[in-house]
Amino acid sequence: MAPPAPPRARERLDRGAKITVALLFGAWLIDYVDRLVINLALPSIGEEFDLSRTEQGLAVSAFFLAYAAFQIPGGMLADRFGAKRVTCWALLVWSAFTALTGLAGSFAMLLVVRFLFGAAEGIFPGASMKAVTERTTPGQRMSANGVVQSANAVGAVVAPLVAAPLIIHFGWRSAFFTVAGVGVFVLAAVRLWLPGPRTGQDSGAPVARTSGGTRAVLRSPAMWGFAAMFFGYDIIVWGLNTWVPSYLSQERGISLTSAGALAVVPAGAAAVAVIVGGRLSDRLEGRQRLIVVPAMTVAAIALVLMATAPTTTAFIAWMTVATASSSLSYMPVFAVPLRSLPPALTGAGAGLITFGGQFAGVVAPTAMGLLADRAGFAAAFGFLVLGAVLAAVLALVTPQDSAAFRRSLGLPGPTDTPAPVELVESEQHS
Repeated sequence: MAPPAPPRARERLDRGAKITVALLFGAWLIDYVDRLVINLALPSIGEEFDLSRTEQGLAVSAFFLAYAAFQIPGGMLADRFGAKRVTCWALLVWSAFTALTGLAGSFAMLLVVRFLFGAAEGIFPGASMKAVTERTTPGQRMSANGVVQSANAVGAVVAPLVAAPLIIHFGWRSAFFTVAGVGVFVLAAVRLWLPGPRTGQDSGAPVARTSGGTRAVLRSPAMWGFAAMFFGYDIIVWGLNTWVPSYLSQERGISLTSAGALAVVPAGAAAVAVIVGGRLSDRLEGRQRLIVVPAMTVAAIALVLMATAPTTTAFIAWMTVATASSSLSYMPVFAVPLRSLPPALTGAGAGLITFGGQFAGVVAPTAMGLLADRAGFAAAFGFLVLGAVLAAVLALVTPQDSAAFRRSLGLPGPTDTPAPVELVESEQHS
């Protein structure tokens, strides 16, 4: 077996790529803040509607059920109608349902609105990643996506700092109205200023793709392996995001504002880790096992120590280690597929992987709510170790580079004989 190629120097982003990264960072930031507000509001919502922890977990899972279900259709819509158009649709509709969350008058209505909110947000990730793919070179792709996706960790910092004071002083409904208004401004910015695709990435001309196209992506065991790896990663993310505010408030006696301030430390570490993970992925040209396995090993140990921490300081310290180490794995999960798929198929590919991750948002909140009710929060947080183990195992068995990945899908590589192709219509109609 030939030795792996040495890491390449990182390519710098051009002006169009930088504008794309900045605008989509803003879109992901408001996307993440919108969905995190409910975690901060759960104690108030639970008190108003007299909900158990299991029912509170269901309110979060209702969002993720739709959010997961619409990942793949969202990517396919982006491939069909264009990344920019689908991104704008998503921003408009999810902002509307964020505002409607603040109008919910019952637990049943809350579940319905959060489900529809999840459907609207669900079409966004595939479109966003396709937009970055079309506006960057393969050597820039994961670094650019890493900066964009770091908005999630930044959102975990911003959400409590913005929402907690609103909830305390004006009630939980005011927080949803406020962030919905910000979403409208982000929509206008993306609509006006997002650059067009790079030359050669524009699908305004007919695009050749291998026979099977999207079906080959959606049926690929390798793609489902990457999706399951992201499921393991997001078990950790959504478990912590959902239940740490309630844990600090109810078990440690910390106010909502103080809990939000404490969350800044692990969230800031995660933001840095996501960017570093993206840059490492570009330098290593994939090879996710080199990052994911050691990162998730550290995360698993830190999660056990966090779950059994005797003090709040120790809990936050180990949570910071767990969050930062697991966040190094974020972009490596996407690296090989997004570097390897033709631009016309990146929406479907990204949508499939994010489906795996967001399905974790269906499982983790409710499972941890049940564990917290029946066995306490230590058992609930211990559950997260399963996500780290799953991600590490799958990092070892999935394709490690573009050549292996393309072979697994039957896509022609640089030295392969091209497979039969068919012409597909333009996917950029905007």
